[in-house]
Amino acid sequence: MVMDQPDRFATELSALWGLAQTGDEAAYAKALHLIASRLRGYFTRRLSSLSGETEDLVQETLIAVHTKRGTYDPALPVENWVFAIASYKLVDFWRRHGRREALHQPLDLTDEDLLIAETNEDAFAEQDVNVLLNTLPTQQRRAIELTRIQGLSMAEASNQTGISVSALKVHVHRGLKRLASLVRLSK
Repeated sequence: MVMDQPDRFATELSALWGLAQTGDEAAYAKALHLIASRLRGYFTRRLSSLSGETEDLVQETLIAVHTKRGTYDPALPVENWVFAIASYKLVDFWRRHGRREALHQPLDLTDEDLLIAETNEDAFAEQDVNVLLNTLPTQQRRAIELTRIQGLSMAEASNQTGISVSALKVHVHRGLKRLASLVRLSK
C-alpha cells in the first residue's frame, strides 16, 4: 500500500511528536524539521507575491509550536494543531501587512482569502465559512468554493463551470469582498 504525501506527513509527524512529548530530543528536532518543511509550502502557496515573508512566518510558527507544545491535546491530530497555529500566524501577518499595503493588493490575493484558508483545520471555522458562503450569489459562492476551497486553478474552474477566467476572477473577488464586509459587520 502506497501512502500519499499528506498521509505520510501525518503519520510521520504523529510518531515523532509522540516521542517528542515523552522527552526524546532527537524526535523533537526531526518533528520541527518536518513541520518547517511543510509550513514552507503552506505559506509559499498563500503568499505568492510576498514569498520573502515565508521564512519569517515559518519561524514565527515554529516558535509558537515550541512555546505552546504543552497545550497540545494528544486526542487530536498534531498536524491540525500545527496548522491551526500557522493559520493564526498567517492572519496576524495579513492584519499587519494589510494596514501597510491595502492599496497594493492584486485582484487574486486579498485579505479575504483568510476567510477560507485551511477551513478544514477547524470545524467551527468551516461552519462559519459555510454560513457566510451561503449568503453569496450562486456564481460567487461556486467560484470561491472551486478556486479557494477545492484549490482548482482559474483555468480548471473555468472549464468546470463554463465561465471565462476573467469573469471567474471577478466573481471570486466580489464574493471575497462581500464576505469581508460581512465579517467586519459582525465584529
